[in-house]
Amino acid sequence: MRIVHTMRRRADSMLRFVLFLCWCLSGAWPALAAGEPRAQKLEPPNWWVGLKPDPMLLLTGENLTGARVTVTYPGVEVSKTEAAPSGRYVFIWLQMAPQTQSGQVTLTLRTADGSTAVEFPLLPRRPQQGNFQGLSAGDVIYLIMPDRFADGDPSNDAPAQSPGTYDRSKPRAYHGGDLRGIRDHLPYLRELGVTTLWLNPIYDNDNASPQDYHGYGPVDYYAVDEHLGSLKKFQELVAAAHAHGIKIFLDQVLNHTGPRHPWAKAMPQEHWFHGTPEQHLTARAPIDHLTDMHAVPLLWRDLVEGWFAGLLPDLNQENPRVAQYLLQNSLWWAEQTGLDGYRLDTYPYIARPFWSDWHRALFATYPQFATIGEVFHADPTVTAFFAGGRAQFDGIDSGVTTVFDFPFFFALRNVVLRGAPARQLPEVLQRDWLYARPEKLVTFLGNHDVKRFISEPGATKEKLKLAFSLLLTVRGIPQLYAGDELGMQGGDDPDNRRDFPGGFPGDPRNAFTAQGRTPDEQEIFSHVQALLRLRREHPALRGGRHWHLAWDQSFYAFVREGAGERLLVVLNNADQPAKLRLNLNDTPIASAQALEPLFSAQPAAIRAAYAEVVVAGRNLAIYTVK
Repeated sequence: MRIVHTMRRRADSMLRFVLFLCWCLSGAWPALAAGEPRAQKLEPPNWWVGLKPDPMLLLTGENLTGARVTVTYPGVEVSKTEAAPSGRYVFIWLQMAPQTQSGQVTLTLRTADGSTAVEFPLLPRRPQQGNFQGLSAGDVIYLIMPDRFADGDPSNDAPAQSPGTYDRSKPRAYHGGDLRGIRDHLPYLRELGVTTLWLNPIYDNDNASPQDYHGYGPVDYYAVDEHLGSLKKFQELVAAAHAHGIKIFLDQVLNHTGPRHPWAKAMPQEHWFHGTPEQHLTARAPIDHLTDMHAVPLLWRDLVEGWFAGLLPDLNQENPRVAQYLLQNSLWWAEQTGLDGYRLDTYPYIARPFWSDWHRALFATYPQFATIGEVFHADPTVTAFFAGGRAQFDGIDSGVTTVFDFPFFFALRNVVLRGAPARQLPEVLQRDWLYARPEKLVTFLGNHDVKRFISEPGATKEKLKLAFSLLLTVRGIPQLYAGDELGMQGGDDPDNRRDFPGGFPGDPRNAFTAQGRTPDEQEIFSHVQALLRLRREHPALRGGRHWHLAWDQSFYAFVREGAGERLLVVLNNADQPAKLRLNLNDTPIASAQALEPLFSAQPAAIRAAYAEVVVAGRNLAIYTVK
């Protein structure tokens, strides 16, 4: 019996050896080979004393399996570690005492095969004064796609690490615009009259792809794309903009990564994404289903878990590690630069509990900060569901400061461009009761995702000027798209993302100057500039109450009232002049004695509680009510 047991032990040993040899020959052995731990990247790369929450670090490297992490810095402790089985990642939770001082923290990682050290700077907090300013009623937002605005530093046009990505002749390649170019043209933006810049994402995108110039395919959440400059250049831009009295809003992409993000090949943790590159849902469902309290998950799950366009890996914000990583990243960009707010990309595609928690933490740190959510839908009952300020049927308040007013965008284009009944304008505004803060809705007539206004069928210079007149006099915070103030042409994406004329070496003319603009461009520019000046001078246009007065097929009259002034605004969407008699009884201007022309208006009269006005065709007239 003893001999039998011995033979069995030898057979078992031989079998284990054969299996071990097969495992090595299969190719699995090199990935798990023993070796000293190596650290390649630490996220976040630094933190600040007193900034909460205490950071969760994600260390990327090699041979990290079983790593023990220690720190000897006063007031800093490692409360927990969690290593991925692959040996490529380790999570490190730090705990910081209130009295912890700024300085250089050294993290030491030890495994059975050796040790390595990683430096982690702790910095003093940035002052709140002059930073993190949020939005106000008087703001006017100007959307810039950095790669298409101005090339201030030609040395980064064709970075060595991104060969073949720069070619101005190709609409989907990088064209050379950068952060320095934006900084150089802050005087132009101030001259125009905007107060806030919204920049498309500046994350590092796929170095091998020329098609990620737009910034929405991040491969590194803690780096500035090499075509645009550096973190230092962005910090300089924010500081310079603030010195000019201009705020900075940065696009945040928290729904997905780029397809070539390193995580797509090796996730830091199981379920880091919804699905895998080989097996995942594709986001196809209309966002209406998310607003339907009777919709079963089958109708909307692909929207919040599906990969955008079937290509972009969808982050799993229900995973607490992912949620903390994204929150920390948002806090990091704000504290690192002092920027004033975020535009939130694909807002409905992320589960609402995450947004609620994310906003609560963000605003606890920066009380004046603001966020603007993208909800691309024409129905106010849908867009209002995602707006913050009140809980919806799911019991959740998303927390977002405001959303873009896509319903008004569609109504404006339908009326001014396509001759739809003017009543569509007040019909959109009649649903403002759905929003907790309708006065903060961000109105616009164009952005980087739609055809340029002037390139729509039937568009004219006069219609564009009329659209701007309406945009800059209705309630809300207006947003302009770079180049629209010149009537820039542009069809569907990517044609709507043409280079700003004069922003690039070799351009035949410079539209940043009056001398470099065509007569039509100068006319539109002067019109927009005059309207923005009017908003600055009249608080009723910035934050006053919006009252409907009258409308029919082709005209819409309304009143803006606030800060001790009342303004009558009349839009005429017909080609011919409109002679109107407006009943003022039981209106906020029933006591009006006179109407004083303020902007693009002819003399008017008050007779027997009626206002008698004549408004030129394709025009909007503004009167001061006396």
